[in-house]
Amino acid sequence: MGFLPRREFNACVSRYGGDRRTRGFSCRDQFLCLGFAQLTFRESLRDIETCLRAMGPKLYHAGIRGKVSRSTLADANRAHDWRIYADFAQVLIRRARKLYAQEPLAVDLAQTVYALDATTIDLCLSLFPWAKFRRRKGAVKLHTLLDLRGNIPCFVHVSPGKTHDVNLLDQLPIEPGAFYVMDRGYLDFARLFRFTTGAAFFVTRGKRNLDCTRRERRPVDKVTGLRCDQTIVLAGPKSSRSYPNPLRRIAFCDAEGRRFVFLTNNFMLPALTIAQLYQCRWQIELFFKWIKQHLRIKAFYGTTDNAVKTQVWIAISVYLLVAIVKKELRIERSLHDILQILSLTLFEKTPLIEALNNQKLPLSIPSDPNQLRLFDL
Repeated sequence: MGFLPRREFNACVSRYGGDRRTRGFSCRDQFLCLGFAQLTFRESLRDIETCLRAMGPKLYHAGIRGKVSRSTLADANRAHDWRIYADFAQVLIRRARKLYAQEPLAVDLAQTVYALDATTIDLCLSLFPWAKFRRRKGAVKLHTLLDLRGNIPCFVHVSPGKTHDVNLLDQLPIEPGAFYVMDRGYLDFARLFRFTTGAAFFVTRGKRNLDCTRRERRPVDKVTGLRCDQTIVLAGPKSSRSYPNPLRRIAFCDAEGRRFVFLTNNFMLPALTIAQLYQCRWQIELFFKWIKQHLRIKAFYGTTDNAVKTQVWIAISVYLLVAIVKKELRIERSLHDILQILSLTLFEKTPLIEALNNQKLPLSIPSDPNQLRLFDL
């Protein structure tokens, strides 16, 4: 917890009056308890309560001042504003992005590259009636903007499952000069025109029924898989009004013979680089797979909208914290290995760098023969 900036956390709490009526259980207590649950893979509030109460006086030294109980945690999940943890996660995001700013990309590019996508988390509609998805099914969508340098989530939005992915483009902050890579589910020319007016670049997939007129074509090396590199203008009456500027259309065939058509507003990069940029989009799919396997975001400790968003943002904060620890301590292990080690050593009085670097500690041999026999087994 020494890697968490205490002053910034208190500022986030004060901004939304989080500790106004806490009854002895502060926002920091809630963050530490749910952070413990994420790092040790706890299943429920009862599981969290049982394990933390077994730690006894170690809780005080870890920073938990309030009494840990199932009802207190449930009340905190319902009452403490989720925006506290969302704002605090932004503090960790800025810190993590500085540490990973020099990480290499699969493409030789100086600009920032983002991947945008959403993943669906299934829920029980009777327990989460606000998360409507189908007639008899509930779900939430986790919309994420991922910085591909270090796989740092920069923008996260939780919405009901029936919200279409393309609607997120209305809320997305646009950074001038950056590249935004997304699949064809985000193909809305009126919304994509915001990137052009905001001096940013997008790379997306084109649809087969795209109504357009070719203005220019450039030669390509078909040995690399490229098939065409064209400048087009939209010809449909609605799409041409929504996006009046020219677009670049690139066709590419991979080694398996699959054909991809990319649309972008960037005319400077080589066509093969555009195709490679879209290939980098797969990192966000791997990110979703990783957090679903290693963090608690598929099952929730509360059923309210506030509880779900609180748990998601604390899970993101834990992911960022582990990434920060890995970089600042210069640990060569993977994030998965670090999580597994921390799940066993959270309350051990062992320097973090020693535990994560797997330095061998002196081993004491028992003197009693009976104990020695058990020791040998």
